[in-house]
Amino acid sequence: MSVAWWHWVASRDSLTHRLIQAAGEHPFRVQLLNEGSDQPYRDESMALLLPPERRTWVREVALCVDDTPWVVARSIAPLGSRHAAPFRSLGETSLGSWLFRQPDLERGPIEISHAPRSIQGHTGLWQRRSVFRHSGWTVLVQEAFLPQMAEALGLPC
Repeated sequence: MSVAWWHWVASRDSLTHRLIQAAGEHPFRVQLLNEGSDQPYRDESMALLLPPERRTWVREVALCVDDTPWVVARSIAPLGSRHAAPFRSLGETSLGSWLFRQPDLERGPIEISHAPRSIQGHTGLWQRRSVFRHSGWTVLVQEAFLPQMAEALGLPC
């Protein structure tokens, strides 16, 4: 992985904030692709330490600059009032803009993959994921960095 990509993929700060900065004068927005109760993939259940049959709240979004998706994200939270409640009302608001304002936020290790799974038909060049914890709830956040982002920022494909 190039140093330029490493700065994006390994960063532990808010990806939303970084994308807004990189967009400059171009408009940034979150496009909601899918949201609702669903069965997680096996590896997602394992990352959240959930039984495989446990239903979760799944939210998939595209983080867009100039209406072009740069990153697609898939967030998974266990169903239950205290776990999924914060995510049900986000709509087209960035999870990161809420998440990184939480004072007791804990972020687990970042797992990086060069062969990510497709999220709503988008396949990234790199994908990362980590588990976030805050006040008794847990969420798995997975982000795939798309070729359109690489092209716009001059990152190697």
